[in-house]
Amino acid sequence: MLLLNTLISKISLESDYARRIKYRHAKFWQDPQAEHIRNTALSAHDPLCVWREGENWQRKLSNKFNSREFAKMHDCKVPALFWRGRNIATIDFDSLPENYVIRPTIGHSCQSVFIMKKGINLFDHNRYSPKDLREFLRRRLAENHRLEFLIEEFLTNEEGEKEILKDYKIFTFRGHIAAILMIDRLSPKTGFQSCYTENWEPIAPLVVSYPQGTFETAPACLAEMISDAKKLSRTYEIFTRIDFYATAGGAVFGEFSPTPLIGNGSTPFASRLFKTYWDRYCYQMI
Repeated sequence: MLLLNTLISKISLESDYARRIKYRHAKFWQDPQAEHIRNTALSAHDPLCVWREGENWQRKLSNKFNSREFAKMHDCKVPALFWRGRNIATIDFDSLPENYVIRPTIGHSCQSVFIMKKGINLFDHNRYSPKDLREFLRRRLAENHRLEFLIEEFLTNEEGEKEILKDYKIFTFRGHIAAILMIDRLSPKTGFQSCYTENWEPIAPLVVSYPQGTFETAPACLAEMISDAKKLSRTYEIFTRIDFYATAGGAVFGEFSPTPLIGNGSTPFASRLFKTYWDRYCYQMI
């Protein structure tokens, strides 16, 4: 199985889709101004023309605070925000709810994310005191002075239970949906995948990093999720993956991923599918 996955990953690495993602990643982030662009905070009240200023303006949405504001501007649900910033000393842990989520404004693959339920981080099942959390956040900020942290609402699943939520990763091309990758996540790097069309018809696996899981019933908020994804995708203008959660309150926006896995790890099926959609709906776009 390891040899097969390695072979599939190599094939994916050499695909047109992978090359396009790698080219985009280089154009986005090798620019000396890239981090300034990404980490200049914007507001849901800013007009769209302000968001779209500059070349490859979509880089602004790789900052998770900005992406929240962009989603709010489009009337999408986002988690409640309890705290944001770099001055860790100002976090009043006593005023926070019993359960909350900490995540950085820059990052991927759930790095430096804490899903705190009664003092336990569900991602590693370890207990963290406020002192422990402050020390961790300070270390991360010392490594990257542009970073901020968000402390957000702990969302419940559609049954109202507090658990690690399933990720619904929607691959979009200017308002068109190629596929939905659902990750039944157990930890930041483990879980099971199942994959669907926007009508929730099962399709072949999309990534090699998660084993195939069983067929899942469509979330009750699927129609809302699809509508929000298409709305955001049309404004985003180019290919992006848009992540959502299915909660007791409906579909909640998670983040944008313009260069998923930097082009690595897609199955041959996914690479062909995404190239087809890119050529059809985002022709000659970065």
